[in-house]
Amino acid sequence: MFEKLRILFYYVIFKYFHRFNSRRCLEKYQNKKLKHLIKKVSIKSKFYNKSKIEKFQNIPIIDKKEFMENFNIINTVNMKLDEAFNVSIKGEISRNFKPKVGKYTVGLSSGTSGHRGVFIVSDKERCMWTGAILARCLYSSIFHKYKIAMFLRADSNLYQTIGSKNISFKYFDMYNNINENILKLNEFNPDILVSPPQVLLQLVKSSSVNISPRKIISVAEILEDSDREKIERCFGLRVDQIYQCTEGFLAYTCSAGNLHINEDIIKLEKQYIDKENKRFIPIITDMCRTSQPIIRYRLNDILVEDNQKCSCGSFFCKIKKIEGRQDDIFIFENNLNKEVEVYPDYIRRCILLADDVEQYRVEQVEKNRIKIYIVSKNFNQSKEDIIQAFTKLSKDLSFKMPKIEFKDYNFDGSTKLIRVRRMF
Repeated sequence: MFEKLRILFYYVIFKYFHRFNSRRCLEKYQNKKLKHLIKKVSIKSKFYNKSKIEKFQNIPIIDKKEFMENFNIINTVNMKLDEAFNVSIKGEISRNFKPKVGKYTVGLSSGTSGHRGVFIVSDKERCMWTGAILARCLYSSIFHKYKIAMFLRADSNLYQTIGSKNISFKYFDMYNNINENILKLNEFNPDILVSPPQVLLQLVKSSSVNISPRKIISVAEILEDSDREKIERCFGLRVDQIYQCTEGFLAYTCSAGNLHINEDIIKLEKQYIDKENKRFIPIITDMCRTSQPIIRYRLNDILVEDNQKCSCGSFFCKIKKIEGRQDDIFIFENNLNKEVEVYPDYIRRCILLADDVEQYRVEQVEKNRIKIYIVSKNFNQSKEDIIQAFTKLSKDLSFKMPKIEFKDYNFDGSTKLIRVRRMF
């Protein structure tokens, strides 16, 4: 009962009290939260205590590698990496995601960058996360009744906290057979469907799906415009997004359909890699978590900002798109044998210029060689269109035309759908 009241408390806070009349008011709130965070963390975390940090700007920026190397001294609850990792792995193998380490929920990231991250969340932080998610993502009041279906590769105590008297939550394991999942999904008939894009696309293709959701939320993978259009056409609904990772609840789709960073939870710093086109790498600080502090943490994602004011009235940073990972910027060579970086968006456009491509994946295996996996109604014509698009792109961006190998696309639901990926 206490847990439900705590969730309700945070729901009310995030729903009704975190409304800022100006950017200045928001920044004033952030500064207050950051001072409190630094004071608390510097006492309990050996990593930050060792640094003798007093000002936020003096805190070193770290990435996932440094974060995991210092896991034992960053967290404030004396948890060891091996212990947290072993519990999380056992849960994934057994598909039983309820065990915790003491009072703390632990879990793993999917490890798309090659390194799996481990997260720690206290009961209080779990309730805070749930309150924020419900406040930002329910289409009506928390007191209405909802059935929420969530497709994920791994369940967690974090997600199970969502369930309540009014909210019926059902987890669908992506490792299970899709036809079996569809039968159970039809029987459940959710009001809100939460799923990675690759599962939503499978549902779009299936003639067996018989559900009438009132809201669809894309999670865990990049939602591309072409995929969004297919899903929206099928269900007759706008597809919203939750941008979340091991490091926290980062962004959500507002009532106007735009993606906003949760700047009442996350302090955002931008490291521009292409200022002209507003591409940046986010450096984040979770102002609400202290069991495993996330402070000036450099993500590997490429975001594109939108500086136009949102019609929803929010002063939170608006994101035009999540483009991909920095590791997946393709690297070609020009005629002087110097490197030319090509952002994932350019690669996507080359594929999508071929109208008949239904599914695709592009992998750069060497600087002068890429593999393209496609499903197309007219395979040979699609190949010609794609080669022509890459030829034009190579001229426009002044790099040597790579060798292109075409392969049949094979669906693999056990891994994240990454359509544009550099393999070296």
